[in-house]
Amino acid sequence: MSAQLEVPVHAAMPAYLHARVLVVDDQPPNTLLLRKLLEAEGYHQVVTVNDPTEVMPLQRQAPFDVILLDIRMPKLDGFGVMRLLQEDAGDDYVPIIVLTAQTDEETRLRALAEGAKDFVTKPFNRAEVLNRIRNMLEVRLLHRRVREQNELLEQRVQERTLELQETRLEIVRRLGKAAEFRDNETGFHIIRMSKFAELIARAMGLNDSVAELILHASPMHDIGKLGIPDGILLKPGRLDPWEWEVMKTHTEIGAQILDGHHSRLLQMAARIAHAHHERWDGTGYPRGLREKEIPLEARIVAVADVFDALTARRPYKKAWTVEASTEEIRCLTARQFDPAVVKAFCSVLPQILDVKARYAEPDRDPDAEFDTALLA
Repeated sequence: MSAQLEVPVHAAMPAYLHARVLVVDDQPPNTLLLRKLLEAEGYHQVVTVNDPTEVMPLQRQAPFDVILLDIRMPKLDGFGVMRLLQEDAGDDYVPIIVLTAQTDEETRLRALAEGAKDFVTKPFNRAEVLNRIRNMLEVRLLHRRVREQNELLEQRVQERTLELQETRLEIVRRLGKAAEFRDNETGFHIIRMSKFAELIARAMGLNDSVAELILHASPMHDIGKLGIPDGILLKPGRLDPWEWEVMKTHTEIGAQILDGHHSRLLQMAARIAHAHHERWDGTGYPRGLREKEIPLEARIVAVADVFDALTARRPYKKAWTVEASTEEIRCLTARQFDPAVVKAFCSVLPQILDVKARYAEPDRDPDAEFDTALLA
């Protein structure tokens, strides 16, 4: 909780005279004396209370810039008030000047331990009181300025961090696009399938952090195709057995490109690149993993990738309808795909179709239109 020591632009008087001052003493003559003394000096926001239990409600309503606090009071003594103020202040600076007729070392040490910053001895000396209050307020002003400067610096650090993060993500997206374009795909494919994957992840109960990692890591699932020779990658006809074995190495190439970095994003991207062609029944590649041996993010991306590939038009095929593609996904459940992932996929199909429509290819083939009846 920070105090509001506001300085009007038009004010000619010193800044500290605009401070909110609270005087707490169970003896009305003492509070009256201090009020008159402060107002005569030019302070115009002076509040006095004789009941110490009123301090916290007033402080929470509008924090004070300095508090003059008596120690010996009924109901709640000054030490108790200081404890409450410190508990409520968090990391804020609470300037407390103790008013006391006691000059013994034990009282002073205890007051300092509870949060007092200075002392004024009763009976009051006018010049001493005013100087101590002014000095305390100058410290308060400096503290606020330092705090505001630190907040500004922290904001700039956060903005810079966000800028660097966005730059890294953009590089990741462009790497994904590079792999897709080389394989007669489009950048729209990786946008769609990554957003499909995020929706599926959330439907499976994964938290925001993991779902966002999947969103940003999945575009690199086929980055290993950059290492496949053009004669194989771009071959228009069916691959022969040897060529197919070479093609399958794109999963391991992708893992090698992305692995070995401390970034959670790249670590997940490496797992996806390596395992997105593994199958639930263990017949996939490159390692023949089965069921939950396959990383969850790779199982999610596998469904998202296949669904978008089926429903998209390519130079070598027409687009399948959403109905036919969804039925194919269901048929491959427990063979190629994790049943839990397929269930989640079906539960968010309307949102997936919204994404598909939003990121449709610029020159869509009528055959690629999806069945809107499934949105019902």
